[in-house]
Amino acid sequence: MDYSQAAGLIYTEVATWGRTAIRYVPKLAVAILVLFLFTFLSRWFSRLVVRGFDRFSDNHSVINLTGAVIRVLIMALGLFIALSILQLDKAVTSLLAGAGVIALAVGFAFQDLTANFISGTMIAIARPIRVGDVVETNGYTGKVLDIKLRSIVIDNGQGQTIEIPSKDVFQKPVINYSKTGQRRLEISYGISYADDLNRAQQIATQAIQALPFVRTDKAVEVHYRSFTLDNVQGFVWFWLDQTKAGPPDATSEAIKALKTAFDQNDILMMFPPHTYDLKKRKREEQGGPN
Repeated sequence: MDYSQAAGLIYTEVATWGRTAIRYVPKLAVAILVLFLFTFLSRWFSRLVVRGFDRFSDNHSVINLTGAVIRVLIMALGLFIALSILQLDKAVTSLLAGAGVIALAVGFAFQDLTANFISGTMIAIARPIRVGDVVETNGYTGKVLDIKLRSIVIDNGQGQTIEIPSKDVFQKPVINYSKTGQRRLEISYGISYADDLNRAQQIATQAIQALPFVRTDKAVEVHYRSFTLDNVQGFVWFWLDQTKAGPPDATSEAIKALKTAFDQNDILMMFPPHTYDLKKRKREEQGGPN
């Protein structure tokens, strides 16, 4: 092969590429300008949408998600227009096909992540719970600190935060103690068969009604549930004024008030018969010689 001919062919090919590149310089400049323009527009529209939604909703998860989706869509539109300007329509088709394949692969590879994202979006839209609500779900109870698209963050009131996947919260029952702003507590007790049930019911009602955190606009209810081998099982229902006490404090104070009232009125609160009462034994021994 003649080296001079090879050099001539190479020169011709390079020159052709150079002329083609020079012809594409204006189109390339326009395409780059379009990308910068759509990048600016995506940020501007995203901020505009977020500010607009802030006026009508305090659901920050949905607002941020909407802003992010709009930004991605506008930037994708700018990319496709830039490729069309460069006459790379086949590349646009390939990108769309590749995006579909990638989305399908990612969907299979990250099923849990996708499920959490979709569940988080549905929670953010439906809003069964809100930040600040006291809820019980998946075996945990606490105040909702944050609602993310991937998880729900709960303060359990014991110095720890719990992050529960959104799909678990979305798919399983949720008890929302703050939804209606009302909270009823139950205290169980057992008294002996020898006591007057009506009198014990009246004493329990009066003892609970006297507590400062019990709502006065709703009645205190005292009922009996069942008979056991050694006692009659009863329970008290009362509605809590949550501005004055929380459920743990209220439950503790109600138990103390109930026991004090029964002790003062000689109502015997029973415990299993095989339990050995050391205090009672000690009192008998001390009183015996006297």
